[in-house]
Amino acid sequence: MHALHFRPLLASFCFCVAGLALAPAHAAYPDKPIRLIVGFTAGGTADTVARILGVSMGERLNQTVVVENRAGANGNLATESVARSAPDGYTIFFTSVGHAVNPALYKSARYDPVKDFTPIGQVLSAPNVLVVPANSPFKDVKELIAYARANPGKVDVASSGFGSSVHLSAELFMQATGVKLTHIPYKGTSVALPDLMAGTIAMMFPNLPTIIPFIESGKLRALGVTTDKRSQAAPNIPTLAEAGVPGYNMSTWYGLVGPANMDAAVVQHLNSVLQQTLAEPAIRKKLNDQGVDIVSGSAEAFGQMIQSETDKWAKLVKEANIKIE
Repeated sequence: MHALHFRPLLASFCFCVAGLALAPAHAAYPDKPIRLIVGFTAGGTADTVARILGVSMGERLNQTVVVENRAGANGNLATESVARSAPDGYTIFFTSVGHAVNPALYKSARYDPVKDFTPIGQVLSAPNVLVVPANSPFKDVKELIAYARANPGKVDVASSGFGSSVHLSAELFMQATGVKLTHIPYKGTSVALPDLMAGTIAMMFPNLPTIIPFIESGKLRALGVTTDKRSQAAPNIPTLAEAGVPGYNMSTWYGLVGPANMDAAVVQHLNSVLQQTLAEPAIRKKLNDQGVDIVSGSAEAFGQMIQSETDKWAKLVKEANIKIE
């Protein structure tokens, strides 16, 4: 063979070999079970939804998705463990709004919500809802605001604990309206409910899925949901923005993330499988039955949302001077 003919062939061969050498290691992904970490105990909304997703996504991935509960420190233990995991796509995290809030609240939180994680996709959003006792004199949000402005600190607002979404909803309400409420923290929503229904406490912002039965039974009156759109689970309840608090928007959201520096092709594959799962009618019904609203979208959109939420809550926590050791 002439040298001039041989060199192009050799160059072509070398290029092919180089291409094989650079072939992505994720070509067979996933080739072993995937761990789906949940930062809360079994039986709650987060755990229930994660298990619904795990089964359906596992079927599409042709691999087992194993849900692992790692409760503690309001989700910080699980979050930090995921941040330290290998970014190979075999450890993913079903995280929530606390992911963006906790670093501002807890001095002990050792992670950055944006830099230490790779967004995969949002899954759902659930509003909190402003409720008052059934016999409350406040028939709507404007009446409540007018009274609270005329009587600073005389309206009690219960929460499920410092730094919870229930507490932060109240802080955001105060910031948006300029009223001064007296925060009464309880050790969980269920502990606060008897006092709320008895009228000992004037108001609360519990998670909508938790409180719907009490609203439907007439034991509590709903004045507005905290999201910027009405909830599919309770379309008759207006948003707080509609009810008299322009621009108010707070949701308890959940989504999937992985450790920082995950391969883009693996992220795209997981996002695609997630979108297929969320589009399945049977899955949509199961999730809607939990009282939540399904949110689908790209990994990039979820990443932008996490950044926005991180900035928003850091600002509020600083201005409200909320700190948890």
